[in-house]
Parts: sequence; C-alpha cells; structure tokens
Amino acid sequence: MGRLSNLFAILRSPSADSNASASPTEQQKHNNCTNRRVFGRGVGNMKCVLIFDHLNDLIYSKCDKRFAHHVKKLARIQGLIPETETKDDEEKFLGLSSNVIMQLFSPIVTSQRIMSCQFGNSYSSVQCQDGTSMVFDEYLGYLFAMISTEDVEIMKRNLSTCIVLVQHVCGPDVAMLKRIPLRAELLTRMIDVWVLLRDSEQSFLVEAVEQLSVNPEITMATMKALQEACDRLKGATDFNRIHAAVFVENKFLSLYSSRGAQDLTPADILFLTLLTEVYQPVLSKSKTAEAKPLPPEEEEDEFFSPMDSPNNSRRNSGKDTSRPLLLRSPKSKVSLNTPLSGSNLALLLGSPPGFNPHVVHVAPISEKVALVLVLETGSTNISVGLWEACHALNSLQSLQLQKDLSGVKATTEILDGGVKKILEGLKKIRSLGPDYERCHRQLTANWDFLRKKYVELIKSQDLECVLRVESCGIKFMELLCEIFRLVCLDQAAVTHSADPAKSVAKAVRARLADFIGFLKVKAMRNFTLGSRATLSINKYLEEFPGLVHFLYIDRTNHRVTTPSLDFSSEETMSLTKRKIWAMVDFSRAHLVDGHISLMWKDTTFNYAYFLWFEDSSGAPMRPKVFPTAHLKNMPQPGIFCGDFYQSLIGACFPKIAPGKVQCFELFCVHLGLATSSCVLEHTRRLAATIWEVTGVHGNPADLL
Repeated sequence: MGRLSNLFAILRSPSADSNASASPTEQQKHNNCTNRRVFGRGVGNMKCVLIFDHLNDLIYSKCDKRFAHHVKKLARIQGLIPETETKDDEEKFLGLSSNVIMQLFSPIVTSQRIMSCQFGNSYSSVQCQDGTSMVFDEYLGYLFAMISTEDVEIMKRNLSTCIVLVQHVCGPDVAMLKRIPLRAELLTRMIDVWVLLRDSEQSFLVEAVEQLSVNPEITMATMKALQEACDRLKGATDFNRIHAAVFVENKFLSLYSSRGAQDLTPADILFLTLLTEVYQPVLSKSKTAEAKPLPPEEEEDEFFSPMDSPNNSRRNSGKDTSRPLLLRSPKSKVSLNTPLSGSNLALLLGSPPGFNPHVVHVAPISEKVALVLVLETGSTNISVGLWEACHALNSLQSLQLQKDLSGVKATTEILDGGVKKILEGLKKIRSLGPDYERCHRQLTANWDFLRKKYVELIKSQDLECVLRVESCGIKFMELLCEIFRLVCLDQAAVTHSADPAKSVAKAVRARLADFIGFLKVKAMRNFTLGSRATLSINKYLEEFPGLVHFLYIDRTNHRVTTPSLDFSSEETMSLTKRKIWAMVDFSRAHLVDGHISLMWKDTTFNYAYFLWFEDSSGAPMRPKVFPTAHLKNMPQPGIFCGDFYQSLIGACFPKIAPGKVQCFELFCVHLGLATSSCVLEHTRRLAATIWEVTGVHGNPADLL
C-alpha cells in the first residue's frame, strides 16, 4: 500500500460504510443533495474510470487532465517515469502508460480481489482525507473502479451506469475494449453523452421516457411512415424483425415494430436515445451551448487515454502518435444531407434480459429530429442463454473461491438451463457454416465434462474438488465468449443493411417534411400533452396556484409527464433547475431507506415526493409489510441499471402477479409560502386529474 499512501487514506468495507458516522439530519441530507450538484458539473465531475481484467491488467481507462497530472506525479515519486521531462512533454502527457497505472493501482486492486474472491466482502469504496473517493463494482469478474470528488452514492450510480453501457457495447466479452479501439471509443462517447443528458434532461434524471405528444393527424402520419419503412426494409434485406422510431430532441415521438419483433423495454428506449445522441452530435452542441458556463479551470470536459491504451485509435493509423487521443463529447455537426449519421452493432438487454444483438442505423431527418432503424439479428435463444450462462458461471466461480457450497446446486441448474438454450440455438443455425458446428460440438463436450465436475462437487462437498472445477470454468467462459462473438457480432449485417436503410431514411424524411418545423418547436416546450388540443400544461398549472413544477411518472410503462424547463430563463438555470435535480437525489436517498412519502422545505421552495401502488382499476393498494430490509439489495431507483420498481412491486406484493400492480411516482415543487395542507391537496388533485394532460384515465389514489 506504500505506493498509494498519498492517494488513499481510508479503506472501508461495505459494512463499515454504513456505520462510519452518525446519520445526518434531514436538513444536512438536503443540503448535501443541493450542494453536491452544480449545474453544468453534477455527474460530470468524474475524474477517472478504470476497468481491470481477471489478471489485473488494465483494459480500459478514461480520465481527465487533473487526474492524469496526479498520476504522473505519483509515478515520478515511485520512479516509474523519468524525472527529466520538459514542459512541452508535460502538456502532452508523455509517459503515462497503462503499465504505469497498473503498477500504481495494483495494491488496491489486488486487495479488492482478495476481499471479494476469498471473503465475499469486497470494498465498496475507498475515501481519502482530501475528499477524493474511489468506488468499486464488478461485472463477470472484471473490476470497475471510479475515482472522483463526487458524493459516493452518486459515484456508485455512475459506475453502475458504466457497467450497463459496457453490457450494451460488449456483452460478456469485456476484453473487447482492449482488442477493438472503436468499441472503446464508442463506450467513451456514450459515457460523455450520458453525463450530459443526466445533467440536462429530466427524462434521464428520473430514468423514464418522455413522449412528445402531438395531435392525432401527425401521430397517424408518423406511424404510417414508420410502418412503410419497416416493410421496405423487410423487402430489401433478410431481416424480418425490425423497429423504426423517431426521436425529437431526446424525446420519444413514435415507434413501430414489425410482427414478431421483441418488445423494446423503456430501458432499451433510453439506450437508443443515448445512442442517437452519440450519432447526432449537433444535439449535444446545442445542449452544451445552453448550459451555464463552468468555472475557468473546468470549462472543457476533456478526457485522456494512456498512449498505449486501446482508446487511442490513432496508434496504428500512421499519423503522429506523440500525444494521446483527446476524447470529448461529440460536438461536430453532421450534414443533414447525410443519409445515415451512424451505424453500429448494439446489444439491447430486453426482458427477460439477454445479450440481444441489433443493428442500429441513425438517420438525421432534421437538425433535431432523428430516425432510428433497429434490426434484430442473431438468435434469441442463444442471446438469452448466454446471459444466463455467463452470470451463473461467474456466480459459481465466486461461490467456489469463497468455499461456499450451499448455493452451488441452484446456480448449476441455472447454468444448465442457459447452456441448453445456447445448444438449441446453435443446432438451428449450425448448418450455416463449420464454425457453428464446431462451437456446438465443443460446447456439448465441455458442458458434459463441467457438469460432471459440479455433480461430483455437490455430492462430495470436497473443497479440494473446487480447484479442479475452477480451472474448467475459466475455459468454459472463454468458449461462451467465442460463441457470443460468432453469433452476436455479425459486422456484415451492418454493411449489408446500410444501403437499404439509406433509401428508407430518405423516404421517411420526405413523408415527414411538412411536420418538421412543428416538431422542432414542440421539442423545446412540450406544452400540449394530451388529446385535448385546447389544454396546455401551462393552463393546467394555473389550476394549482403556488405550484412551480412537477414530475408525474407512471412506473408501469416508465413514462414521465412534466412541464418543460425554460432554458432561456436565468432563474430556471441558476435556481429552479438545480433544486429540481437535488430534489430527486434527496427523494431517492430516502426511498432506499423505505420512505415513500416525503415533504420538506428550504428558504425558497416546498418539496413533496410520493410513491404509491394501484390495481388495474385504479384502487389503491398497500403492502402489508414494506420490505425496507430488502431495498439495499435492489437496483438503485431507476430502470437503466435494473428495474427498481418491478423489484419493489415483487417485494411488496409477493403473491400477486406483477402485471396486476401499478406503481406511480410524483414529485412536486411549490413556492415556500404554500402550506402543507395546500401541498397535500394539490398532490391529490394532480394524481386524480393528470389524465387530462396525459390522455389516460385513472382513478384518484390516497397518496398517504
């Protein structure tokens, strides 16, 4: 630990984290939520993301200038880089290699591995006396670490999001980030854009889909255009399961799915929104321009990769590699004459979850309007089977290392089910080539051998058998990743579908040409939200004097209804918006403690948060016992890193089918002069009458 003595001062296990200090007062919690998020910074205040493989080798890194300077300083102290370095070299970050990072971080990474593998009690965070923190998480044996001065809980959410983005980009083959520079760069850009959207879009703040509501004529015209797009793609390609969607300024307008296509989950739609923004950089530029300027030392959110990092895609380009690749949020404009602004393979997780491969084409319809064509490829059986098998095998390896044999039998059954799905899928497509036949044969032989080892382990409970099983498991995981690359990463599918997608995009652009101007204005202020064309959300708010803002979220389909924030107003930018973001953080901090009804105030506003349940007829439902003890083991509130609300419904109503229970959230901001009784009366009326702006009828629920 000597090498890190200047960087880390305190090591804390998960149990120590919860008991390290006395619980703060409610006002302190609120102040923390407010102060830790400054507009334009917020979740963007991350210094470094590191990913280490099973051998503790660095396979991905993303760091800012300040962190890179700090690492170089430590490296000089340890003699890992030469002391003689010119000022010009300093600016270029010469000598900051993956090897340097690995040597500096090897003590804490090794310690984390030992605590996780042998004791099952890994560090959740490391906190330093200067306010710097380091948080950890794992995915399929890969160690993810984030270093920042942000609040630890915010960092944990950020790191969980990074893992989900890796799942979408790489599936189980995380080492792809080291082999394929373009995959690493895509991940970097997605992190950048997610940070931007999380700090500027209410839908990403609460992780729900904001639908752009338009009149029936535009809705029908858009759906007709998307249906024709899917039909034309089916006729021009070998793809039969196709989705076509239109996004307007990060808002979801419309979706058409061909027969047989898997339903897109709300989390998948959020991911597609994010990917669309990556390939529509003009949108990021407009959002960046609207944001309040940062302090001078942080005006640019720049990120650097080590010179030998896979992120540095120029290293084999034949160009000057004397300085590392500068990675920024994409800001260059895309010509609207370009048929497609981006095409790539992406994995949608779906429900039930799986590594479901899709070809995604993004076509600019206008400056703020994008058509997204999503073509399913691969085998659903194999995709879902790989998800189950990889996660089960990773769990088994952890149980073995911890000498915990109690859960081996149940986890082996899950692994067996996943392997059967893979074999069934390979059997259907192995006639396509010798590689499929070989993988089917190898998987069958390897699984027969490995299954016998697990049966022997379960029967004998012999700890010496664990090592033999462990060595077999590593090879088996490599085989699963090979099958994933063969079946799910068909780059030819992107190429073959590109020309038909271009033709379809042109046709959709022509069909929607008459509505583009209206959609652009609509995106900036989504004020008419219902089928009643004369009712605007501004007019609706007039019925609630003192109400400044609200977010109503139907957690059954994860759709959010909320007034658009006025980015032209200095008051909104400097006061209201910052407090709205802090309100959501504060509410979530209490939600995971089991509080589903909150009211609090500061010197300016009154705040209220409610979460409640209804049956299909709108009658309120109350759990007999609220599962407070289980909340810490659930995903964090949201849907991107796992559907917290479905988990909550299952825990609150274990004997009722999840589809029969509906969940809702309501956030309200009132002027500080509003009384508690006024706030309660408004929240009840909002819940009862929100159908007037959403167009969906519902019965009032007793929020308290």
